Amino acid sequence: MAVADTGGLRATQPDYLLLGLVLGLVAVGLLIVYSASFALGLLAFNDANYFVIRQAIWAVIGLALLLGLMRVDYRWLRSISPLLMLIAIVSLVAVLVPGLGVERGGAQRWIAIGPLPAAQPSEFAKLALIIYVAAWLSAKDTVVRSFALGFAPFVFTVGIVAGLILLEPDTGTAAVLILTTVTLFFIAGASLSHLAALMGIGSVAASFLILTSGYRLDRVLAFLNPEDDPGGIGFHTLQLLIGLGSGGIEGLGLGASRQKFFYIPGSHTDGVFAVVGEEMGFIGAMGIIILFAVLVYRGFRIVLRAQDDFGYLLAAGVVSWIAFQALINVGGITRAIPMTGIPMPFLSYGGSALASLLAGIGILLSVSRRATGPPKTGPGQGRSGRAVIEQEGAR
Repeated sequence: MAVADTGGLRATQPDYLLLGLVLGLVAVGLLIVYSASFALGLLAFNDANYFVIRQAIWAVIGLALLLGLMRVDYRWLRSISPLLMLIAIVSLVAVLVPGLGVERGGAQRWIAIGPLPAAQPSEFAKLALIIYVAAWLSAKDTVVRSFALGFAPFVFTVGIVAGLILLEPDTGTAAVLILTTVTLFFIAGASLSHLAALMGIGSVAASFLILTSGYRLDRVLAFLNPEDDPGGIGFHTLQLLIGLGSGGIEGLGLGASRQKFFYIPGSHTDGVFAVVGEEMGFIGAMGIIILFAVLVYRGFRIVLRAQDDFGYLLAAGVVSWIAFQALINVGGITRAIPMTGIPMPFLSYGGSALASLLAGIGILLSVSRRATGPPKTGPGQGRSGRAVIEQEGAR
Protein backbone atom coordinates (compact mmCIF):
# COMPACT_ATOMS: atom_id res chain seq x y z
CA MET A 1 0.00 0.00 0.00
CA ALA A 2 1.11 3.52 -0.68
CA VAL A 3 1.15 5.90 2.23
CA ALA A 4 -0.13 9.27 1.11
CA ASP A 5 1.23 12.50 2.44
CA THR A 6 -1.52 13.82 4.70
CA GLY A 7 0.35 16.50 6.56
CA GLY A 8 -1.35 19.31 4.66
CA LEU A 9 -4.90 18.01 4.78
CA ARG A 10 -7.43 20.57 5.95
CA ALA A 11 -10.74 19.71 7.53
CA THR A 12 -13.86 20.45 5.48
CA GLN A 13 -17.52 19.73 6.15
CA PRO A 14 -18.45 16.20 7.26
CA ASP A 15 -20.86 13.97 5.34
CA TYR A 16 -24.11 15.50 6.61
CA LEU A 17 -26.26 12.91 4.82
CA LEU A 18 -24.50 10.14 6.71
CA LEU A 19 -24.93 12.08 9.96
CA GLY A 20 -28.63 12.59 9.23
CA LEU A 21 -29.13 8.88 8.49
CA VAL A 22 -27.53 7.92 11.79
CA LEU A 23 -29.54 10.44 13.79
CA GLY A 24 -32.70 9.16 12.10
CA LEU A 25 -31.86 5.56 12.97
CA VAL A 26 -31.16 6.51 16.60
CA ALA A 27 -34.53 8.29 16.83
CA VAL A 28 -36.36 5.33 15.30
CA GLY A 29 -34.42 3.04 17.61
CA LEU A 30 -35.65 4.89 20.71
CA LEU A 31 -39.26 4.55 19.50
CA ILE A 32 -38.84 0.86 18.77
CA VAL A 33 -37.05 0.17 22.07
CA TYR A 34 -39.92 1.78 23.96
CA SER A 35 -42.55 -0.13 22.02
CA ALA A 36 -40.72 -3.45 22.39
CA SER A 37 -39.81 -3.04 26.07
CA PHE A 38 -42.60 -1.25 27.92
CA ALA A 39 -44.38 -4.49 28.85
CA LEU A 40 -41.18 -6.02 30.21
CA GLY A 41 -40.38 -2.77 32.02
CA LEU A 42 -43.77 -2.80 33.74
CA LEU A 43 -43.45 -6.45 34.72
CA ALA A 44 -39.86 -6.44 35.94
CA PHE A 45 -39.42 -2.86 37.24
CA ASN A 46 -42.95 -1.43 37.44
CA ASP A 47 -41.81 1.26 34.99
CA ALA A 48 -42.82 1.26 31.34
CA ASN A 49 -40.02 3.74 30.57
CA TYR A 50 -37.27 1.77 32.32
CA PHE A 51 -35.43 0.62 29.20
CA VAL A 52 -36.02 3.60 26.92
CA ILE A 53 -34.75 6.08 29.53
CA ARG A 54 -31.50 4.15 29.88
CA GLN A 55 -31.19 3.88 26.12
CA ALA A 56 -31.73 7.62 25.78
CA ILE A 57 -28.99 8.32 28.36
CA TRP A 58 -26.55 6.16 26.43
CA ALA A 59 -27.67 7.85 23.19
CA VAL A 60 -26.69 11.22 24.65
CA ILE A 61 -23.31 9.80 25.70
CA GLY A 62 -22.83 8.29 22.25
CA LEU A 63 -23.77 11.51 20.47
CA ALA A 64 -21.26 13.39 22.62
CA LEU A 65 -18.61 10.88 21.55
CA LEU A 66 -19.71 11.23 17.91
CA LEU A 67 -19.46 15.02 17.93
CA GLY A 68 -16.14 15.00 19.77
CA LEU A 69 -14.49 12.41 17.52
CA MET A 70 -15.93 14.02 14.40
CA ARG A 71 -14.19 17.29 15.23
CA VAL A 72 -10.74 15.89 16.05
CA ASP A 73 -8.24 14.68 13.48
CA TYR A 74 -8.65 10.91 13.20
CA ARG A 75 -4.88 10.53 12.64
CA TRP A 76 -4.43 11.24 16.34
CA LEU A 77 -5.96 7.82 17.03
CA ARG A 78 -3.02 6.15 15.34
CA SER A 79 -0.62 7.21 18.09
CA ILE A 80 -2.86 6.00 20.92
CA SER A 81 -4.01 2.76 19.24
CA PRO A 82 -1.71 0.56 21.40
CA LEU A 83 -3.13 2.18 24.55
CA LEU A 84 -6.71 1.63 23.35
CA MET A 85 -5.88 -2.00 22.62
CA LEU A 86 -4.36 -2.48 26.08
CA ILE A 87 -7.41 -0.96 27.75
CA ALA A 88 -9.69 -3.23 25.69
CA ILE A 89 -7.82 -6.39 26.69
CA VAL A 90 -7.67 -5.40 30.38
CA SER A 91 -11.40 -4.67 30.42
CA LEU A 92 -12.21 -7.99 28.73
CA VAL A 93 -10.14 -9.81 31.35
CA ALA A 94 -11.84 -7.82 34.13
CA VAL A 95 -15.25 -9.02 32.92
CA LEU A 96 -14.23 -12.59 33.78
CA VAL A 97 -13.10 -11.65 37.31
CA PRO A 98 -15.67 -12.59 40.00
CA GLY A 99 -16.98 -9.47 41.70
CA LEU A 100 -16.25 -7.22 38.75
CA GLY A 101 -18.01 -9.08 35.98
CA VAL A 102 -21.82 -9.05 35.99
CA GLU A 103 -23.67 -12.20 34.94
CA ARG A 104 -27.00 -11.99 33.15
CA GLY A 105 -28.83 -14.81 31.44
CA GLY A 106 -25.94 -17.23 31.86
CA ALA A 107 -23.39 -14.90 30.26
CA GLN A 108 -20.77 -12.75 31.99
CA ARG A 109 -20.38 -9.87 29.55
CA TRP A 110 -20.77 -6.74 31.68
CA ILE A 111 -18.67 -4.88 34.17
CA ALA A 112 -20.00 -2.63 36.93
CA ILE A 113 -17.91 -0.05 38.78
CA GLY A 114 -19.59 1.66 41.73
CA PRO A 115 -22.86 3.45 40.93
CA LEU A 116 -22.11 3.64 37.20
CA PRO A 117 -24.39 1.64 34.88
CA ALA A 118 -23.03 -1.72 33.80
CA ALA A 119 -21.08 -1.50 30.54
CA GLN A 120 -20.22 -4.19 28.00
CA PRO A 121 -16.48 -3.97 27.24
CA SER A 122 -16.71 -6.23 24.19
CA GLU A 123 -18.64 -3.53 22.31
CA PHE A 124 -15.89 -0.97 22.85
CA ALA A 125 -13.25 -3.65 22.20
CA LYS A 126 -14.55 -3.99 18.64
CA LEU A 127 -13.85 -0.33 17.97
CA ALA A 128 -10.48 -0.44 19.74
CA LEU A 129 -9.41 -3.45 17.67
CA ILE A 130 -10.50 -1.77 14.43
CA ILE A 131 -8.36 1.27 15.28
CA TYR A 132 -5.39 -0.87 16.29
CA VAL A 133 -5.53 -3.18 13.26
CA ALA A 134 -5.98 -0.21 10.90
CA ALA A 135 -2.92 1.50 12.40
CA TRP A 136 -0.88 -1.72 12.33
CA LEU A 137 -1.78 -2.65 8.75
CA SER A 138 -1.27 0.87 7.42
CA ALA A 139 2.32 0.74 8.71
CA LYS A 140 3.05 -2.71 7.25
CA ASP A 141 2.71 -1.92 3.53
CA THR A 142 3.53 -5.06 1.47
CA VAL A 143 5.00 -6.79 4.56
CA VAL A 144 1.42 -7.79 5.33
CA ARG A 145 1.93 -10.62 2.81
CA SER A 146 4.64 -12.13 4.98
CA PHE A 147 3.70 -15.08 7.18
CA ALA A 148 5.99 -14.18 10.08
CA LEU A 149 5.45 -10.40 10.02
CA GLY A 150 1.89 -10.25 8.67
CA PHE A 151 -0.28 -13.34 9.00
CA ALA A 152 0.98 -14.70 12.33
CA PRO A 153 0.83 -11.40 14.31
CA PHE A 154 -2.62 -10.69 12.86
CA VAL A 155 -4.00 -14.07 13.93
CA PHE A 156 -2.40 -13.75 17.36
CA THR A 157 -3.81 -10.26 18.03
CA VAL A 158 -7.33 -10.95 16.80
CA GLY A 159 -7.29 -14.38 18.44
CA ILE A 160 -6.61 -12.93 21.89
CA VAL A 161 -9.54 -10.50 21.73
CA ALA A 162 -11.91 -13.00 20.12
CA GLY A 163 -10.91 -15.69 22.62
CA LEU A 164 -11.65 -13.45 25.60
CA ILE A 165 -15.05 -12.59 24.15
CA LEU A 166 -15.83 -16.28 23.53
CA LEU A 167 -15.12 -16.99 27.20
CA GLU A 168 -17.99 -14.69 28.26
CA PRO A 169 -19.51 -16.39 26.12
CA ASP A 170 -20.51 -14.13 23.21
CA THR A 171 -20.17 -15.95 19.92
CA GLY A 172 -21.98 -13.34 17.84
CA THR A 173 -19.75 -10.45 18.89
CA ALA A 174 -16.65 -12.56 18.29
CA ALA A 175 -17.94 -13.44 14.80
CA VAL A 176 -18.51 -9.77 13.89
CA LEU A 177 -15.08 -8.85 15.21
CA ILE A 178 -13.36 -11.58 13.19
CA LEU A 179 -15.26 -10.82 9.97
CA THR A 180 -14.46 -7.12 10.26
CA THR A 181 -10.75 -7.53 10.92
CA VAL A 182 -10.34 -10.19 8.22
CA THR A 183 -11.95 -7.74 5.79
CA LEU A 184 -9.32 -5.17 6.77
CA PHE A 185 -6.59 -7.79 6.34
CA PHE A 186 -7.83 -8.52 2.83
CA ILE A 187 -8.08 -4.93 1.60
CA ALA A 188 -4.67 -4.18 3.13
CA GLY A 189 -3.16 -6.64 0.65
CA ALA A 190 -3.11 -10.06 2.33
CA SER A 191 -2.28 -12.97 0.04
CA LEU A 192 -5.00 -15.35 -1.08
CA SER A 193 -3.21 -18.26 0.60
CA HIS A 194 -3.39 -16.45 3.93
CA LEU A 195 -7.08 -15.72 3.42
CA ALA A 196 -7.69 -19.37 2.60
CA ALA A 197 -5.83 -20.33 5.78
CA LEU A 198 -7.99 -17.95 7.80
CA MET A 199 -11.13 -19.49 6.31
CA GLY A 200 -9.87 -22.95 7.20
CA ILE A 201 -9.02 -21.92 10.76
CA GLY A 202 -12.41 -20.25 11.12
CA SER A 203 -14.29 -23.29 9.85
CA VAL A 204 -12.50 -25.66 12.21
CA ALA A 205 -12.93 -23.31 15.17
CA ALA A 206 -16.65 -22.80 14.43
CA SER A 207 -17.24 -26.55 14.15
CA PHE A 208 -15.42 -27.17 17.42
CA LEU A 209 -17.40 -24.47 19.25
CA ILE A 210 -20.72 -25.79 17.96
CA LEU A 211 -20.02 -29.42 18.79
CA THR A 212 -18.65 -28.70 22.27
CA SER A 213 -21.34 -26.28 23.42
CA GLY A 214 -24.95 -27.28 23.98
CA TYR A 215 -26.54 -23.86 23.41
CA ARG A 216 -24.63 -23.29 20.15
CA LEU A 217 -25.68 -26.70 18.85
CA ASP A 218 -29.28 -25.95 19.85
CA ARG A 219 -29.20 -22.78 17.76
CA VAL A 220 -28.03 -24.72 14.71
CA LEU A 221 -30.75 -27.35 15.24
CA ALA A 222 -33.33 -24.59 15.72
CA PHE A 223 -32.20 -23.08 12.43
CA LEU A 224 -32.43 -26.39 10.57
CA ASN A 225 -35.68 -27.81 12.02
CA PRO A 226 -37.43 -25.48 14.50
CA GLU A 227 -40.77 -27.20 13.82
CA ASP A 228 -39.45 -30.41 15.42
CA ASP A 229 -39.47 -28.76 18.86
CA PRO A 230 -41.78 -25.70 18.67
CA GLY A 231 -42.04 -25.38 22.45
CA GLY A 232 -38.34 -25.92 23.11
CA ILE A 233 -35.26 -25.06 21.06
CA GLY A 234 -37.41 -24.01 18.07
CA PHE A 235 -39.57 -21.59 20.07
CA HIS A 236 -37.35 -18.52 19.61
CA THR A 237 -36.95 -18.99 15.86
CA LEU A 238 -40.63 -19.64 15.23
CA GLN A 239 -41.83 -16.71 17.33
CA LEU A 240 -39.48 -14.37 15.49
CA LEU A 241 -40.88 -15.54 12.16
CA ILE A 242 -44.46 -15.23 13.42
CA GLY A 243 -43.79 -11.69 14.59
CA LEU A 244 -42.03 -10.70 11.39
CA GLY A 245 -44.80 -12.12 9.21
CA SER A 246 -47.77 -10.92 11.26
CA GLY A 247 -47.32 -7.34 10.14
CA GLY A 248 -48.11 -8.07 6.51
CA ILE A 249 -47.46 -5.25 4.08
CA GLU A 250 -48.33 -2.21 6.19
CA GLY A 251 -47.93 -3.53 9.74
CA LEU A 252 -50.21 -3.55 12.77
CA GLY A 253 -49.23 -0.03 13.79
CA LEU A 254 -46.52 1.37 16.05
CA GLY A 255 -46.94 -0.08 19.54
CA ALA A 256 -49.43 -2.74 18.40
CA SER A 257 -47.12 -5.77 18.35
CA ARG A 258 -48.51 -8.86 20.04
CA GLN A 259 -45.37 -11.00 19.95
CA LYS A 260 -43.48 -8.57 22.19
CA PHE A 261 -45.70 -9.65 25.07
CA PHE A 262 -43.22 -12.32 26.15
CA TYR A 263 -43.41 -14.48 23.03
CA ILE A 264 -40.20 -13.18 21.47
CA PRO A 265 -37.25 -13.63 23.86
CA GLY A 266 -35.18 -10.44 23.81
CA SER A 267 -37.81 -8.53 21.84
CA HIS A 268 -36.09 -5.24 22.69
CA THR A 269 -32.54 -6.50 22.05
CA ASP A 270 -31.59 -8.93 19.28
CA GLY A 271 -35.26 -9.57 18.34
CA VAL A 272 -36.17 -5.94 17.72
CA PHE A 273 -36.27 -6.27 13.92
CA ALA A 274 -39.11 -8.80 14.25
CA VAL A 275 -41.07 -6.18 16.20
CA VAL A 276 -40.30 -3.68 13.42
CA GLY A 277 -41.73 -6.11 10.88
CA GLU A 278 -44.85 -6.73 12.97
CA GLU A 279 -45.62 -3.09 13.74
CA MET A 280 -44.35 -1.40 10.57
CA GLY A 281 -44.90 -4.25 8.13
CA PHE A 282 -42.91 -5.18 5.07
CA ILE A 283 -42.77 -1.52 4.02
CA GLY A 284 -41.27 -0.43 7.34
CA ALA A 285 -38.82 -3.33 7.51
CA MET A 286 -37.62 -2.67 3.97
CA GLY A 287 -37.38 1.03 4.79
CA ILE A 288 -35.00 0.21 7.65
CA ILE A 289 -32.92 -2.04 5.39
CA ILE A 290 -32.75 0.70 2.75
CA LEU A 291 -31.56 3.20 5.37
CA PHE A 292 -28.74 0.82 6.31
CA ALA A 293 -27.91 0.24 2.65
CA VAL A 294 -27.60 3.99 2.05
CA LEU A 295 -25.53 4.36 5.23
CA VAL A 296 -23.13 1.65 4.05
CA TYR A 297 -22.96 3.21 0.57
CA ARG A 298 -22.13 6.63 1.99
CA GLY A 299 -19.60 5.00 4.27
CA PHE A 300 -17.77 3.32 1.42
CA ARG A 301 -17.74 6.60 -0.51
CA ILE A 302 -15.75 7.97 2.41
CA VAL A 303 -13.50 4.89 2.32
CA LEU A 304 -12.67 5.36 -1.34
CA ARG A 305 -12.00 9.09 -0.90
CA ALA A 306 -9.73 8.71 2.13
CA GLN A 307 -6.38 10.45 1.62
CA ASP A 308 -4.16 8.10 3.61
CA ASP A 309 -4.04 4.38 4.27
CA PHE A 310 -4.85 4.67 7.96
CA GLY A 311 -8.00 6.66 7.20
CA TYR A 312 -8.89 4.23 4.43
CA LEU A 313 -8.62 1.17 6.67
CA LEU A 314 -10.19 2.90 9.66
CA ALA A 315 -13.26 3.94 7.67
CA ALA A 316 -13.51 0.51 6.03
CA GLY A 317 -13.42 -1.14 9.45
CA VAL A 318 -16.25 0.98 10.86
CA VAL A 319 -18.46 0.50 7.78
CA SER A 320 -17.78 -3.26 7.65
CA TRP A 321 -18.58 -3.58 11.36
CA ILE A 322 -22.01 -1.95 10.90
CA ALA A 323 -22.76 -3.89 7.71
CA PHE A 324 -21.81 -7.30 9.14
CA GLN A 325 -23.73 -6.71 12.35
CA ALA A 326 -26.90 -5.64 10.53
CA LEU A 327 -26.68 -8.54 8.08
CA ILE A 328 -26.17 -11.12 10.83
CA ASN A 329 -29.06 -9.76 12.88
CA VAL A 330 -31.52 -9.66 9.97
CA GLY A 331 -30.26 -13.04 8.75
CA GLY A 332 -30.91 -14.65 12.13
CA ILE A 333 -34.41 -13.19 12.46
CA THR A 334 -35.42 -14.19 8.91
CA ARG A 335 -33.91 -17.67 9.41
CA ALA A 336 -31.37 -17.14 6.66
CA ILE A 337 -28.62 -18.08 9.16
CA PRO A 338 -28.65 -19.46 12.72
CA MET A 339 -29.44 -16.99 15.50
CA THR A 340 -26.35 -15.50 17.14
CA GLY A 341 -27.79 -12.96 19.57
CA ILE A 342 -26.31 -9.97 17.74
CA PRO A 343 -28.20 -6.68 18.30
CA MET A 344 -29.41 -4.57 15.39
CA PRO A 345 -27.17 -1.50 15.09
CA PHE A 346 -28.79 1.70 16.46
CA LEU A 347 -32.19 0.00 16.90
CA SER A 348 -31.69 -2.63 19.63
CA TYR A 349 -31.57 -1.88 23.33
CA GLY A 350 -28.00 -1.85 24.58
CA GLY A 351 -26.21 1.22 25.84
CA SER A 352 -22.64 0.09 25.28
CA ALA A 353 -23.44 -1.06 21.75
CA LEU A 354 -25.12 2.24 20.87
CA ALA A 355 -22.35 4.40 22.37
CA SER A 356 -19.56 2.47 20.65
CA LEU A 357 -21.37 2.58 17.29
CA LEU A 358 -21.88 6.33 17.56
CA ALA A 359 -18.21 6.74 18.47
CA GLY A 360 -17.34 4.75 15.34
CA ILE A 361 -19.58 7.01 13.24
CA GLY A 362 -17.79 10.02 14.73
CA ILE A 363 -14.47 8.59 13.51
CA LEU A 364 -15.97 7.90 10.08
CA LEU A 365 -17.19 11.51 9.86
CA SER A 366 -13.73 12.71 10.88
CA VAL A 367 -12.29 10.80 7.92
CA SER A 368 -14.98 12.32 5.69
CA ARG A 369 -13.90 15.84 6.72
CA ARG A 370 -10.48 15.18 5.20
CA ALA A 371 -11.63 13.03 2.27
CA THR A 372 -11.36 15.77 -0.31
CA GLY A 373 -10.70 13.83 -3.49
CA PRO A 374 -10.04 10.43 -5.09
CA PRO A 375 -7.75 7.97 -3.28
CA LYS A 376 -4.03 8.49 -3.66
CA THR A 377 -1.78 5.66 -4.68
CA GLY A 378 1.91 5.43 -5.41
CA PRO A 379 3.98 3.45 -7.89
CA GLY A 380 5.75 0.24 -7.08
CA GLN A 381 3.65 -0.72 -4.08
CA GLY A 382 2.29 -4.04 -5.29
CA ARG A 383 -1.31 -5.13 -5.80
CA SER A 384 -3.32 -4.84 -2.61
CA GLY A 385 -6.99 -5.35 -1.79
CA ARG A 386 -7.29 -1.57 -1.84
CA ALA A 387 -6.03 -1.42 -5.40
CA VAL A 388 -8.56 -4.05 -6.45
CA ILE A 389 -11.44 -2.07 -4.92
CA GLU A 390 -10.26 1.20 -6.45
CA GLN A 391 -9.91 -0.41 -9.87
CA GLU A 392 -13.42 -1.85 -9.69
CA GLY A 393 -14.82 1.47 -8.49
CA ALA A 394 -13.29 3.27 -11.48
CA ARG A 395 -15.03 1.03 -13.99
